[in-house]
Amino acid sequence: MYKLWKDVLKIFPNTAKYSLGIKIDNFFIEVIESISTAAFLPKDRKGPYIRQAIIKLDTSKVLLLVAWETRCFDDKKYIALSEPLSEIGRRLGAWYGQVERSINEKTDK
Repeated sequence: MYKLWKDVLKIFPNTAKYSLGIKIDNFFIEVIESISTAAFLPKDRKGPYIRQAIIKLDTSKVLLLVAWETRCFDDKKYIALSEPLSEIGRRLGAWYGQVERSINEKTDK
């Protein structure tokens, strides 16, 4: 996903590349950092990092929509970016739900 994004960022107009484009790039990097951190934590400490990844991913989706609406890139590239972002969002949501259920089961015992 990030590799695809970097290819899209290259074609951003200069008026948006160093503002909106870099902001989106930073959010993607923060998503990667949050996922990487959560992956190595004990199950009872993963939740906040997964939640943070979900929030950053959702924000990046909104910013990508703004970039597309302001014609920073074409429809094909927007679709190409949107599909993996949706899949990542579904996976993060499932992971978060699994972690939360696991924690709730421990506290219910």
